[in-house]
Amino acid sequence: MPTLHWLTREKDLAASSQAPYRLLEAVETYGDPASENMLIQGDNLDALKALLPFYAGKVKCIFIDPPYNTKSAFEHYDDNLEHTKWLSMMYPRIEMINTLLSPNGSMWITIDDNEAHYLKVVCDEIFGRDNYKSTITWQRKYSVSNNYKGIATICDYILVYSKSHAFQNNLLQRTTESEARYSNPDNDSRGPWKSVDYLNQATPEKRPNLCYAIINPNTGSVIKNTKKAWKYDPETHSRHVEENRLWWGRKGDNTVPALKLFLSEVRDGMTPHNWWPHDEVGHTDEAKKESINIYGDSDVFETPKPERLIKRILELSTNPGDIVLDSFLGSGTTAAVAHKMGRRYIGIEMGNHAVTHCIPRLQKVIAGEQGGISKAVNWTGGGGFRFYRLGESIFDDTGKINPAIRYPALAAHIWFCETRTPLQDQSRFPLLGIHDGVAYYLLFNGILGDKSVNGGNVLTSPILKKLPRHDGPKVIYGEACRFGALRLKSEGITFKHIPYDIKAR
Repeated sequence: MPTLHWLTREKDLAASSQAPYRLLEAVETYGDPASENMLIQGDNLDALKALLPFYAGKVKCIFIDPPYNTKSAFEHYDDNLEHTKWLSMMYPRIEMINTLLSPNGSMWITIDDNEAHYLKVVCDEIFGRDNYKSTITWQRKYSVSNNYKGIATICDYILVYSKSHAFQNNLLQRTTESEARYSNPDNDSRGPWKSVDYLNQATPEKRPNLCYAIINPNTGSVIKNTKKAWKYDPETHSRHVEENRLWWGRKGDNTVPALKLFLSEVRDGMTPHNWWPHDEVGHTDEAKKESINIYGDSDVFETPKPERLIKRILELSTNPGDIVLDSFLGSGTTAAVAHKMGRRYIGIEMGNHAVTHCIPRLQKVIAGEQGGISKAVNWTGGGGFRFYRLGESIFDDTGKINPAIRYPALAAHIWFCETRTPLQDQSRFPLLGIHDGVAYYLLFNGILGDKSVNGGNVLTSPILKKLPRHDGPKVIYGEACRFGALRLKSEGITFKHIPYDIKAR
């Protein structure tokens, strides 16, 4: 498969694996304290790396609206990146995104034509060309200035990739307009229907098997198709007649019938396509008005997306309760829409507007804010989220535990990696807890006084006697172990070395 090459490609391909692993530090909880929703402030590459041990293979939909590299400056983003630097930024982040997606998950990236074609080649390489689903054209502007010189750009693109063939998009909700195409002029007991053309585009010479005489039962006329073939073979036509599915017009004297397609028989939803006009999913002016309603005229985010656009994406890619991630959160639109639609979400934003824009916006959503899609989804408020910042790197340059890392943070991380559940009780250290009959222990930072020269703990016979007793299997993390294989087996211990056996290093 063809690949894209740029000046620093080899270095950039290793960037995701070489990114430091940093712990997430909870700062504050807003609204429901039991909420799993997360807002993270910090570099999104490091934040994605920090999420791996918790969410790898768990995220149903990832939407990102990265800088477009348009050679223009924005207040909240440096969007004037040289092409190589832009690719250097995007490649490792898309690699991380691919790892976080669930097998039936999907990624949606908004972009314009400055980098869209290069981005597709990168995504083909990371996701595989078989997992490319579509390029959606979004009409982001509804008008063009008459003073513009050249060919005006009024559309952006959304690249869509799936993690695997297990992804199946949802159908669009049937609109009032689409249902209005069905009526019941003959009071058919089967309900509303619409007429479907009965003629094929092929000529009788090309499809002689679809050329035969039919009878209008109202007039007795025999109708022969001499210019176009019928759509259906004689056997199917006979079944249509028996089922009273042919419509000969209000007076019953049409020379060509139509087929009744009943609303009750069509599937519950509409097939999505790759042209999204502004009247269906919103435009940039709509997004700016939404931003003004939230922040006022003086603090408007420069490049928001309309809530209706994100709503369409989440309708197609997720169901209530699924996890949505946006690692270029901007002003918080994705999180706000996911919150209103009953999805769990993780939002990552590097800039200070994580505090100045995202937190206030989500607080208003919790309070029942009625802008954007609120009325369409009957949003009245509720829920919550937790605000996190990236903490210290867990490992130093030599691969050892960073001395700034504290016991509770490392304990919570190890417990979650082992059990996939949050650490609730921190009163029993060094016993982290018992899960499915297995006891987990962490010997770190001299928790039991047996300090090594590097400040960690060593598993010895005296230390084992000090540990809270558990008669079943035990997993013990520590810097060193003085037991041999037979002793470990007899004690039912699996020993894991710090830092080598800690996940997501």
